[in-house]
Amino acid sequence: MFNRMKVTAIISDELVNNVKAYTRSSTVTEAITIALKDWVDIYNIKELNKKIKESPIEIKNGQNIREINRNS
Repeated sequence: MFNRMKVTAIISDELVNNVKAYTRSSTVTEAITIALKDWVDIYNIKELNKKIKESPIEIKNGQNIREINRNS
């Protein structure tokens, strides 16, 4: 079972229509849900990139990784 929240928000018609068009959604609920999920995904990617920048992975021999990828 999914938890849902009913929300009342004042959002410009132009913004809602743009989100509906960009997400190819027929309903406002679907459009906003897709847009929020995409925003969260982008935020998480940015946070992950910060962590990687702070502590990058150093690959000294890429050949081993290439062989593993080719065999899987």
